[in-house]
Amino acid sequence: MFKLKSLLLIFIGTICLGQKPQTIAYIDMEYILQNISEYEKAQLKLDSKAFSWRKNIERSENEIKNLKIELNNEKILLTQELILEKKEDIQIKENELSKMRAGYFGAKGDYFEMRKQLVQPIQDEIFNAIQDIVAQKKYDFVFDKTSDLTMLYSNPKYDISKLVISRITKSKQERERDAEKLKKQQSKEKLQKRIEEQKRKRAEKDSKVIHR
Repeated sequence: MFKLKSLLLIFIGTICLGQKPQTIAYIDMEYILQNISEYEKAQLKLDSKAFSWRKNIERSENEIKNLKIELNNEKILLTQELILEKKEDIQIKENELSKMRAGYFGAKGDYFEMRKQLVQPIQDEIFNAIQDIVAQKKYDFVFDKTSDLTMLYSNPKYDISKLVISRITKSKQERERDAEKLKKQQSKEKLQKRIEEQKRKRAEKDSKVIHR
């Protein structure tokens, strides 16, 4: 579960307490994410990739384990030179395994980058929806109930999670309508161009007939 931008979202700027009562709301990020289908799809895609990467790591671990067992069983029959050579081979594979782990799951690894690519658009969408609600409702503070911020009590009437989901759903529907409208407009323009091209060709053909 990722945290939305920061543990505590503060909007509208700093307002002195003596000027007016502070208007506060909170969100439940886990609830919001559970109700966004794009997040579920992104998480499934990420989990599938992570499973594949873990399998690669597991295969490498098993290979190293078998090489160590093999060396231990054959050590009595090998020269010191061959033993050192096999140990070096094992060490090389262990180094490669460490690089693989870091490449997949390190701080700047593939998992982190893929998660950022998949989750960032959803994170931005939620953040923008909250900003729109704040601008409309004039909230001074919006807290994330699932963050590390301790909330000893939260009155459900200040929970705007459903409003955030509704705003995101509405935005998505509007984008889909706009995309459909654009698609129809482009189809109409293509049809118009074909008609004009046919008229032009017909006019050229009629002009040739007349000149004959």
